[in-house]
Amino acid sequence: MTSCLICHDVMRNVPTWRFLIQRAENEQICADCAEKFELISGDTCRCGRSLLLLEAAYQENGQCLDCKRWEEGGDALTKNVSLYTYNEWMKDVMATFKFRGDYELREAFRVKWMNVYQQSFLPSHLVVPIPLSAKRLYERGFNQAEALGELLGIKTQNALTRLHSEKQSKRSRNQRLQSEQIFSVLTPEVVQGTSIVLIDDIYTTGTTVRLAARSLLEAGATEVASYTLARG
Repeated sequence: MTSCLICHDVMRNVPTWRFLIQRAENEQICADCAEKFELISGDTCRCGRSLLLLEAAYQENGQCLDCKRWEEGGDALTKNVSLYTYNEWMKDVMATFKFRGDYELREAFRVKWMNVYQQSFLPSHLVVPIPLSAKRLYERGFNQAEALGELLGIKTQNALTRLHSEKQSKRSRNQRLQSEQIFSVLTPEVVQGTSIVLIDDIYTTGTTVRLAARSLLEAGATEVASYTLARG
């Protein structure tokens, strides 16, 4: 018998419909843990936010007001697709994955992560993980964006390097929106003329992926989208 990657309870072969569906989708986590994730579905803004969960006052013509503000300044990102809502359960799971170094926990997301990517993007897209600073990489031992990119089963390209070590999560919303460029393109010749999908763990304000997108467009990429595990 196998144990759940999240709660570590033994997964027993109980022949219920819920068990059969959960096992068909993912054999790494138990049905109870799987049910606590909030899969994003239905109508979404192009930033991946569920419009069903967003009050009418904060959306217009199928778009959230945040995206309208980004458009006013010339948005570098064509779209973001996110798999799950960043609820309290996801926050705890991501803390275990990122900050307590449970690398194998990524396997809990593999099947849905691959399926939604294939539904949302083309095989011709170049997949580029968002890099960590050298300090963060040393502290964690791995880059969570690279780990998620590898789950897709396709080649990824480490085309970016990070110039700034301050974590975006430590900054206020206004500070993030006014951020200076924190990325540089390592391989301009590889990204020129390509459509790129950035991989990251969490989309909050969208500043990080947009700064990365801007640097890639300036290096010659034709368009940049992003794919993230969670939408805050």
